[in-house]
Amino acid sequence: MQLPERFFKERKLEHLVENQTSYTLNNASMHVFETHLQAEKVLLQFDQPVLASMLIGKKVMHLRDKKSFNFLPGESLILPSNEVMCIDFPEANEGNPTRCLAMAISDEKINKVINLMNEVMPKHDGTEWALMDYNYHFTNDASIYGIIQRLLYLFTENHPSKDYFVDNMLQELIIRILQGNTREKYTQNASKLSSNNRLAYVIEYINRHLHEPLSVSDLSKKACMSESHFHKTFKEELGVTPIDYINSERIKMAINLLKDPDRKIKEIYLECGFENRSYFNRLFKRKIHVSPGQYQSKFVKH
Repeated sequence: MQLPERFFKERKLEHLVENQTSYTLNNASMHVFETHLQAEKVLLQFDQPVLASMLIGKKVMHLRDKKSFNFLPGESLILPSNEVMCIDFPEANEGNPTRCLAMAISDEKINKVINLMNEVMPKHDGTEWALMDYNYHFTNDASIYGIIQRLLYLFTENHPSKDYFVDNMLQELIIRILQGNTREKYTQNASKLSSNNRLAYVIEYINRHLHEPLSVSDLSKKACMSESHFHKTFKEELGVTPIDYINSERIKMAINLLKDPDRKIKEIYLECGFENRSYFNRLFKRKIHVSPGQYQSKFVKH
């Protein structure tokens, strides 16, 4: 989708943001924006790759080659250098400001981390790790959320070693984002990739057989790898263990099934491949922060 030229005329973010706080270190800069009034077609652009993350409120994002979408708290967006963001603030007001952060990371730092990944954790299919050259929109998992919160603290801390601390956190952030992107790519395109990628083949198998018993031993055989090599490769490329991935996909399946208020929870956890309810309840609550029964009764409209 190409945005019309009218999206790129006369609007600049700094004209409409009442409060912008910026912190600059050796390899990154952190900008926290707080918007106090509703606005449309506000432009923002960075000359380095940027992580944008919503903190409070709602934006509507218009990006090139992507359908407009809501940008909500708990979500992040990776943008390449010089990408123009066109932003609507449909709900901002003085009593309920929209707050977000944008962290620009130097190409030098990103390339250094990617080179390290290619050296110490090369991909099994011979392709190389690289920063995605498109806009990657995702929901923060617990690890990404924790890193963002830690970086917010470090950038504002008055500590003589904070450049060093931030560099270490940036390395972890970049690795986790690239692993998450690979995980999503395999999940979304497993059938297309499975013919020449062993991990994609396994992901496709997992997604087709979530309701059945699945073991690392059996999956490693399907990948034509030893069990230890399969476990290591899976974790390095996707950022989670095979069992964690299976459980996460089963919980996603359960969430969809729980939207039917007439379904019994026992039917659901068995259909999703869980052998007992206590394990299912524990995993569900860890991820969704409420029990399956609470989710079905309080979060689903009858």
